[in-house]
Amino acid sequence: MEVIEVSHLRKNFSVFQKEPGLVGSFKSIFFRRYKQVKAVRDISFSIKEGELVGFIGPNGAGKTTTLKCLSGLLYPDGGSVSVLGFQPWQRQPEFQKQFSLVMGQKNQLWWDLPPLETFLLNKEIYDVPQDQFNKTLNELVKLLEVEDILKVQTRKLSLGQRMKCELIAALLHSPKVLFLDEPTIGLDVVMQKKIRDFIKEYNQKFKSTIILTSHYMGDVKELCKRVMIIDKGQLVFDGELAKVVKRYGQNKVISVVLAKEIGKEKLESIDGLREYLYPQATFLVKREKTSQKTAEILEKLPIADLNVEEPPIEEIIRELFTHKNYR
Repeated sequence: MEVIEVSHLRKNFSVFQKEPGLVGSFKSIFFRRYKQVKAVRDISFSIKEGELVGFIGPNGAGKTTTLKCLSGLLYPDGGSVSVLGFQPWQRQPEFQKQFSLVMGQKNQLWWDLPPLETFLLNKEIYDVPQDQFNKTLNELVKLLEVEDILKVQTRKLSLGQRMKCELIAALLHSPKVLFLDEPTIGLDVVMQKKIRDFIKEYNQKFKSTIILTSHYMGDVKELCKRVMIIDKGQLVFDGELAKVVKRYGQNKVISVVLAKEIGKEKLESIDGLREYLYPQATFLVKREKTSQKTAEILEKLPIADLNVEEPPIEEIIRELFTHKNYR
């Protein structure tokens, strides 16, 4: 069943352009010049129930704008959007009780109150029955291991602890659709993994439909089989993450372990050397020349072990947006 359906979505913004200096400030009082920015341009996609989809792209690509249109915070300038059969911008209570939007750079917890107070407030806002509230809260608290901080002032919590509590606040009403916008931003690698593990377990346990945006490719690799890539407001790829590697990964990585130490000059005589720290060396080579380059390395170097691998997904995405080679 299609839970989210987007057809030819468009969203533009008028951005005020001010000339610098005092003269520019004075002129802006009487004459204001605006620039039309096309944040989202003719995007179409659909997502089935229970899917966990990665939504990735560079800064300013239109990811957050799209999520805000899907959650009803913004009214689109064109196209149609359906989430759970509702038009989000109508903001019907029946719809608002069935989704959540979590933004890593925005807080819904009350700063001077402990998280438990926010949870109780959300219980009333979403009309969650007491029994359901107690059951859901206990499950989420155990999954996220935050039993000892529920009654601690939010301002005294670490960033990772606050993010865990933000997720609990967003999930207390058991939403069917979850929009996660940079949920691990600013967290250390240990906390990022804990949040990822929780999202994966929550998705599997409750069959919720999730759209995840993140600049951390570790989030996308760990959680999402399907990715949508957006650039300058346009959807440039929609498919399996493995196909991104196959379609856009122009290179292969050859990793070798040397049987004995040799000079770097000899290694540099082989095109593609990326890194050398004895006894390990790596070469980045064009995919179609992998066999040829492997034979050359085996012939010229004393090899104890050799592996041919796909490049890290981070490198592929960076290459994709740097050279715009998705057309």
